Amino acid sequence: MDTMVISLGGSIIVPGEIDTKFLKRFREIVLTLETKRFLIICGGGTICRKYQSVAAEIAPVPKTDLDWIGIQATRLNAELVRSMFGPMAYHKVIHDPDGPMDTDKRVIIGAGFEPGSSTDLRAVQLAQRFAAAQVINMSNIDYVYSDDPKKNPDAEQVTNISWPDFRKLVGDEWDPGLNMPFDPIASRTAEAVGLKVVIIGNDIRNLEKLLRDEPFRGTTIA
Repeated sequence: MDTMVISLGGSIIVPGEIDTKFLKRFREIVLTLETKRFLIICGGGTICRKYQSVAAEIAPVPKTDLDWIGIQATRLNAELVRSMFGPMAYHKVIHDPDGPMDTDKRVIIGAGFEPGSSTDLRAVQLAQRFAAAQVINMSNIDYVYSDDPKKNPDAEQVTNISWPDFRKLVGDEWDPGLNMPFDPIASRTAEAVGLKVVIIGNDIRNLEKLLRDEPFRGTTIA
């Protein structure tokens, strides 16, 4: 059974309010593809950044504490996603990517574990553990761009990029609440183990095309 690892951004689980329409379609696609196993690692997204912003506004907060706020946000999002798969999913959310996981369930949900990186790193670690060929990254970023498109209107979409070139774009430093196509720490790890990462945005039909090996829109990093 092929293993699909999806880093599911919190910004598309809860872009403002919980996106029920997206989650219903996401669930339908996962349940329909019965020959595939899914490891879905949920991010914190907007709700995470709101809590971090408020904490930092009230008092000086160490980066480690800001990370813990983010981790708890990922775990709440993950409990929501786990619950919607019912008995199809492993009965608890995975935090430690190296922890015990004796199950034949077709759906496993993960969340944040410890400070110093985002859930993108957990996705990379679980992909290694389960010998998955790639990590699919779904967020509100649909492509990697040659520059920040919010600052540079001439920034171009990139459909294929090497890890060295991608890491030049995102840098090497992690900061709590960082909004990048893929976490710099996770990128370093993925490059080291030769893992492919696909950035596809939040279009649920586009995800379905990718999972069915059909042409899709997005960026492949390898």
